[in-house]
Parts: sequence; C-alpha cells; structure tokens
Amino acid sequence: MATEYDLVVLGGGTGGYVAAIRASQLGLKTAIVEKGKLGGTCLHAGCIPSKALLRSAEVYAQTKRSEEYGVSASDVTLNFAKVQERKQKIVDQLHKGVQHLMKQGKISVYEGTGRILGPSIFSPMPGTISVEMNDGSENEMLIPKNVIVATGSRPRSLPGLEIDGELVMSSNEALVMTELPKSILIVGGGVIGIEWASMLSDFGVEVTVLEYANSILPTEDHEISKEMERLLKKKGVKIVTGAKVMPESISKQNGVSISAEKNGEQQTFQAEKMLVSVGRQANVEGIGLENTDIKLEKGFISVNKFYQTKESHIYAIGDVNGGLQLAHVASHEGLTAVEHLANLEPFPLDYTQVSKCVYATPEVASVGFTQKEAEDQGYEVKAGKFSFRAIGKALVFGESDGFVKIVADAKTNDLLGVHMIGPHVTDMISEAALAKVLDAAPWEIARTIHPHPTLAEAIGEAALAVDGRALHS
Repeated sequence: MATEYDLVVLGGGTGGYVAAIRASQLGLKTAIVEKGKLGGTCLHAGCIPSKALLRSAEVYAQTKRSEEYGVSASDVTLNFAKVQERKQKIVDQLHKGVQHLMKQGKISVYEGTGRILGPSIFSPMPGTISVEMNDGSENEMLIPKNVIVATGSRPRSLPGLEIDGELVMSSNEALVMTELPKSILIVGGGVIGIEWASMLSDFGVEVTVLEYANSILPTEDHEISKEMERLLKKKGVKIVTGAKVMPESISKQNGVSISAEKNGEQQTFQAEKMLVSVGRQANVEGIGLENTDIKLEKGFISVNKFYQTKESHIYAIGDVNGGLQLAHVASHEGLTAVEHLANLEPFPLDYTQVSKCVYATPEVASVGFTQKEAEDQGYEVKAGKFSFRAIGKALVFGESDGFVKIVADAKTNDLLGVHMIGPHVTDMISEAALAKVLDAAPWEIARTIHPHPTLAEAIGEAALAVDGRALHS
C-alpha cells in the first residue's frame, strides 16, 4: 500500500521535526520517517543531555566553594547515578513534548528506516520512500511531492583510532557512562571536547586535552581561545596544542595510552579512558542517494542556498549538508526549505548572523567575524573589549572571569562580530545577533540602555570601548 504526501522528511531530529511543523502550518500533508527517537541527536545524544550533565557539574563545583558565599556545606558528595537520572528525566520530558507536537500538527510519524527509490510505477522521478519498519511489519511506501533529507551526523574518529565504547569513547558513549573515570584523555579541543573537558574537570576527573591546532576552540576569536585555555588550566585541565596524535601508538594496557608528536618530539599520554572528539560525519549511507542525481562533496550532500539538491524536489538540511553543525541552524534551514518548496520566497540564511555557543564553564558565545577573519577579508578593523571584573552583577555571582569583545569596521562603523567569554554569555548573545541582523553600529548598541546591575552591561561598555569611551574601565 502506498500513501501520498506533499512532504516526507527523512529524519526526525531538530531540523526535521521543525520543518515538518512548518509544513503542517502551511497546510501540507506531511510525514516524518525516523529510525530512532523523535528529537534526534540534539535531544537524545547531544545538546540536551550534555547540557544537563554540565549543569550538574557546575552545581557540584559551585557547592564545593559555597563558603565564598557565606554558606557552609560540609561533606559535599557527587551521586553520579542521580546526575544521569536527572539528565534522562529532562530528555524524556522533551521527547514527550515533540511527540505531542507531531500529533498536534497531524504529522504522520513512521518509525523505521527510509530509503529513497528511483523512478518507479509510483513516480516518474526519484523520491518515493520505502520505509523498513522497526517493528518488522511490511514496508510502507510513501509517495511525496517533495522530500527533505535531515538524517544528521554521527561522531567520527581518526583512522586507526577505533571507538570501542569502553576505553575509547565518542560523546555518544560518554553520555551514558554509569561512573566517572579518575582520568581521561580528550582527543580534540573543539567545542565538544572543551565542553567535556570543563564538565569532567568540574566533576573531579583529571583531564588532558590533545588538540592538533595551535589553539583550542580554533574557530573562535584568538583572544577568546587564549582566555578559555587560561581558565581551564587554572582549574587543573592539562592542555596540549599543536599535538599530532598517533593512532597506531594506542595501547589499552592499564587504561589507555597514546603518543602525540609536538614540535618534532613524541610524548606519551595515559589515562583511564579516552574521549575522541574530532568532528562529525554525515549520515548519507543507506538512504538511497545512489538512486538519484544527488551529489556529495567531501561526504556531505551538495545543496543550493535554499537547500535543494540536484533533484530539485529533494532538499537536504542540517548536519547532512555540511554547513554549520548546530541545531538552531538545522531548524532554520528546515524552515527555509519548506517555505521555498511552498513558493513563499524565503530569504536565504546569512551565516554571519548565526550565534555560536560553547557551554563550558566559563561559557563562550559569538556571532559574526572574528577579528582575524575580518582583517583577512580586507576590513580596517577597530575593536573594543570590556572585562566582567568591572561588572557588579558578575562579582555578585562570583563569576567575574572573561570579557566581551566587539569588532567593527573602522571606515563604516558597521558591526562585524561580537565575542564573549564569561558567565551566562550564551543567554546574552542574542542581543548581539539582533544587532547584527539590524546592521547596528557599536554606538547604537551603546545607546541602548542596559539595566544595572546586569551582566549585559558588559555589552554596552564593550560597544563604548570600540571608540575609546568605556565608562568603567
């Protein structure tokens, strides 16, 4: 039996289910095919569970220094089973919420593996979806006018450095650990690696980070990366940059050890466990792309600015298309794709307006160009920076490390980028993102009255600092 739809979405992660909701709002008969659980990686093996663990680590670390706040808390202990239980409760609650949204939008959900078929008796164009049902029942045939591929990504590893899930883990296995190791090697100092380094250090684990680039968080502004490295080292994290890990040297005797080359010399590092965090690869296998004219570039689906593939009725959004691998980007790409297939003429996304966040302690958030990126593009740059040490609310919180940095065009005064490291900056970055969308100048941000005492005052002061007018520095 075959069922016709206006849109079938392959993958029920953040991008996929948001696209389905928008399609439903537009009156399109819509279905989602998901082989796992609705919510995808972000909800079940990424954004949400990792942030739940980070919050527990933050509370634990802060409680241990409660005397600073005049609060005596003796015999502070960590119940990691409870930490995991809380994490799962949050995930389950949000999962139920997504399921409710599907019912509310009258979106059909097929629990199984979807595969795109070539031209057939059902359709002269590739795009009919055969769904191999999880429950073993007969395959369902879906005949859509349009398809959105939103199959996401999975952790990748280095050649020869295989994930065994026990001694050598990806973030997937790390999220379900039943007990904490005494020590861990983290291969990769990007966003995921640094979040885990911060979290595990706050939980009391001895952490060593091995990063191939010359700085951790290499895609962030250099001053942000330097400050994060300083603050992680301050709480005991060992960081080795410029380290070329040698997978063939791995040993799993008495824990795990591996060698890395730095400045022409080899060093060996040992710990109880290893976490490999070296990026993600697209889930493009087994979904029938070979039955279409869809092209891959470096393992990702090639798309245009509206996320159309070489098959104009098939779109690809989120991690699978090789863009910014962020849940909020996947969602907005999904909205753009749906509105394009519905002939609503959406604006293409401007990725310089996308906020990026790192949920370590301290947090990092940014939007737009780093200072180096702006200079490399030929801009004459001026920048202002303001420390949280001069912000009353940060002192009240007891979290005064970090700063806000604003990068602007010296000739036009246009805002080019905003970069933050410090307390709760992931909740503050949207002001900067709005300023970027509205093409605000630093003086306009400075004229915005930031209430006192708030952490956001640092944004106003940094805007003043661009022109040398900061009031409290």
